[in-house]
Amino acid sequence: MLAPLRDYLRPEDPMSSPLLGTTKEHYFSRLSVDVHPDEPNFGELRWIISEGMNVEYLLDVFTSVDANPKSVWDACARFMEHINWHKPRLVTLGPKVETLPDDHPSKAQCLHWLAWLFDSVGNQAERKRLFIHALELWRAQGNDYQVAQTLSELCDANQLIGLPKEGIRQGKEASEIFERLGDTAKQADCLIELARSLHSDRQLDAAEEAVLHAIELLPEKGKQLNLCQSHHTLGIIYHSKGNPEKAIHHFEVALGIASSLSYNKELFWTHYCLAALFRARGSLEDAHGHIQHAKSHAVDDVYNLARASQLQALVWEEQHMLEGAKSEGLRALGMYENLGAADDVEDCRAILRRIDRNA
Repeated sequence: MLAPLRDYLRPEDPMSSPLLGTTKEHYFSRLSVDVHPDEPNFGELRWIISEGMNVEYLLDVFTSVDANPKSVWDACARFMEHINWHKPRLVTLGPKVETLPDDHPSKAQCLHWLAWLFDSVGNQAERKRLFIHALELWRAQGNDYQVAQTLSELCDANQLIGLPKEGIRQGKEASEIFERLGDTAKQADCLIELARSLHSDRQLDAAEEAVLHAIELLPEKGKQLNLCQSHHTLGIIYHSKGNPEKAIHHFEVALGIASSLSYNKELFWTHYCLAALFRARGSLEDAHGHIQHAKSHAVDDVYNLARASQLQALVWEEQHMLEGAKSEGLRALGMYENLGAADDVEDCRAILRRIDRNA
């Protein structure tokens, strides 16, 4: 079904179309599969990359003709989850999600994954706003598990916005709830997010302690994504502590885990952090090599590709390769503008102005 569905399926009453109904059941069945890198079928779910526009059109049709069925909105949440993992971008369904009544059984979950899609374009303020709304709904429902999950994600959003103390409070609350629920794997996940906020607040020893505790809580088998993220976070912490050798060791452990399971997002960010580390040490050729690796793993993720191009511009600027630096900076700027990432656009313009002055 590679041709757009909208070119063929335009019935006056979509609910009465056998073809559209069959297509709906086909896609909804495929969307019902859980999405997580630790699952063995994770790679098979990349079908969403080629067929995502068709699924989005189908959901747009069925949410327009009948906005109430839970099955349609559950499928909408799962669609955004699939997109988040395999081809992060904003979707046209966002306004419909937000206009659902707050007592709709699927609204909180839809808000959750919509928030993650704003993360994919660097809009942390909007991501935070949506998570706060979802948190209110989960609290009203008395769903402690989802309350803790959303608090953990708010912890991450706040440290990226520059509000680590708020993130620390949320991370601690999330960790305490999961500990009370007896879910040690999710508690470990929260501790990793908490560690990042502690790192942003320059509480480096506390951040290190939180990650090491997270590793202790993880089971011996499975949860490889959490283990990968733990070592990645330790790499960031040791870099800030002025111990680059220890940082490189943990980044390399993270790369080994991510490579064995094809975690493209983790591969991207670990290579990106290694590039930043080598740039800080003045090893610009090593930084360049890791940027190229990072770009190769920014598959179908425009925002990450823009981040890599921006870092490349900085490295080439320091190597006095100003023509190449300007080219990469303009490439990053174009991607940021297309995504609507306003803060990143301003940062990139500042870099380009400096390159022009030096030229």
